[in-house]
Amino acid sequence: MNARFQPSLCANRRTILGLAGGAGLLSLAGFAHSKTEYPIKPIRFVVPAPPGGGTDVVARQIGNALSTSLGWTVVVENLPGAGGNIGLDRVAKAPKDGYTIAMGESSNLTVNQFLYKNIPFAIEKDLVPVSLIAKVPLVLLVSGKAPHHNVADLVKASKRQSLTFASSGNGTLGHLAGELWRKTSGLDLLHVPYRGAAPAMSDLSGGHVDLFFASITAALSTLQSGLVRALAVTTAERAEALPDIPTMAEAGYPDLEAAVIFGVVAPTGTPQEIVARLNQKINAALQQARLRRALLDLGAIPESMGGSVETFASVLHKERLKWSEIVKASGATVD
Repeated sequence: MNARFQPSLCANRRTILGLAGGAGLLSLAGFAHSKTEYPIKPIRFVVPAPPGGGTDVVARQIGNALSTSLGWTVVVENLPGAGGNIGLDRVAKAPKDGYTIAMGESSNLTVNQFLYKNIPFAIEKDLVPVSLIAKVPLVLLVSGKAPHHNVADLVKASKRQSLTFASSGNGTLGHLAGELWRKTSGLDLLHVPYRGAAPAMSDLSGGHVDLFFASITAALSTLQSGLVRALAVTTAERAEALPDIPTMAEAGYPDLEAAVIFGVVAPTGTPQEIVARLNQKINAALQQARLRRALLDLGAIPESMGGSVETFASVLHKERLKWSEIVKASGATVD
């Protein structure tokens, strides 16, 4: 009887193997299709900062450009707190599938690891660079009522008495730029930290502090009102958003270069082909006239927009080397 049923058993085995092989082919086809079609669901774009700030504005510009040009669904989610560490921690621990990314900036990508005693993730190990978005210079500001009309005037004043410089917080890029200037120039400067750029700008306008290194993005509206005056920008070339304002190098301080770096990161372990696709599409978006104009209006340096994954990684590495020394020299820490 067993002999009579043997052919059927063999046939069944062939059927099963055929089905298994077919399933394998379908699985491989599905895998290839999923890679080709990425993204097939909404991308969560985390902003580790409050709504309305420079990081948020830049992230929404990028999200809108990807949505309008590619039809992608990009959902911006603000997760502020702890200098950006809360939002980046959430991204670092998210699934490594390309559907959770973040818009980082200088403070949380290159400074915090030297400033905070306890961070719940390893910035360099747990986050992978995706794309550089732009560099935005800082601008040296004084009150519109101040007698200083150039950097030389300000330096002369510092020789008569100590000058106070505001920042939007201890260890922020504006604070470190002031510390870098003090270190390289020997000026007598006293740091006055605030809780954000808005109160710092308000006290500067009122003449309660002497100077403030602010991002051009944060400074533009107050500059236009005449409440503050720009003396110099902290990049090697003049900023397109402030073409009449000289650089610190022109003022005699070539070592004072500082810019806010904006860039997209993802959880380490995100497939390389997805990182490459994101990089490619973000770079294409950065060539769109509308997005490019928007970033230039925010103070971005034209040649800094975009580049390869490796370019962004190199920028982050150099910035970390630079600011780690300044943080150590300043003694700044955040518990």
